[in-house]
Amino acid sequence: MTRRLSILNGQSRRMDGGVVFGSVPHRVWADWVRPDHENQVDLPSRALLVQQEGRNILVLAGCDLLVAPLPRTCRCQRHPHGLLDGLASLGLDEGDIHAVVLTHLHAVLPEDVLSAAREGDLPRLLFPRARYLVGERHWLRAQRPHPRDRGLFVQQLLGLLESSGRLELLDGGQSEQLGADWRFHVSDGYTPGQLLPEILTEAGPLVFAGDLVPGTYWLQLDVTSGHDRNPEGLVEEKEQLLDHLVASRGRMILARDPQVAMIRVTRDRQARYQAYDEHSTLLRLEA
Repeated sequence: MTRRLSILNGQSRRMDGGVVFGSVPHRVWADWVRPDHENQVDLPSRALLVQQEGRNILVLAGCDLLVAPLPRTCRCQRHPHGLLDGLASLGLDEGDIHAVVLTHLHAVLPEDVLSAAREGDLPRLLFPRARYLVGERHWLRAQRPHPRDRGLFVQQLLGLLESSGRLELLDGGQSEQLGADWRFHVSDGYTPGQLLPEILTEAGPLVFAGDLVPGTYWLQLDVTSGHDRNPEGLVEEKEQLLDHLVASRGRMILARDPQVAMIRVTRDRQARYQAYDEHSTLLRLEA
């Protein structure tokens, strides 16, 4: 099967750097990603667009990018570049998307959108024709979140997903919606039931690493984030996935890395994981 793969950028996330990099000392991570005076860092939110058999499939890390942008109240407001702009550059609009794969349901929303959600006025969901594919075990977690990650689930957003009539819960493995060349790694370290899709291509497997390996800095096994629910388990999951990619010469999509969008992985003489064959963007790759 011939596919076209493209990486699209949504609106970036603004987060506390200490939370993003967990136990990594400030002097170390501040050399990786420069924070502002409030210790905030900007991280991209990348989506993978897979075009196959006349269908357009989006893969998203979390559901931030599912929310329609708030309307501008005056012309003086800057138009933030988002996922819809990336689709438009490929000649697509939101009605052309047939399926949206959500690795998990965390949402780090801009403050104005979050304020609207608190007031019960969350904007609509994007992609009105698409099926929304979510891990079943993670969906159950989102319905009854632990106090440690409750703030990462926006209940109004979950309600919109459920009431859409287009929510499909997956139990891992595969999905009839996507075809036999898709399978899922199930990860519990960052959040229970995260689904990481792997697509079999002619050049080897391609894994969308979600928030298990959000960027090249997380190739170091001991680098975790403050949001990880089970850091020790996450380290073991990372090692297993990275070993699989090394052995298969597979590629990995990085959802949050400030510079790099896709890599292959190798191990050096000290058995440390290293990125190579790095790409900052990807447009219409035939695979």
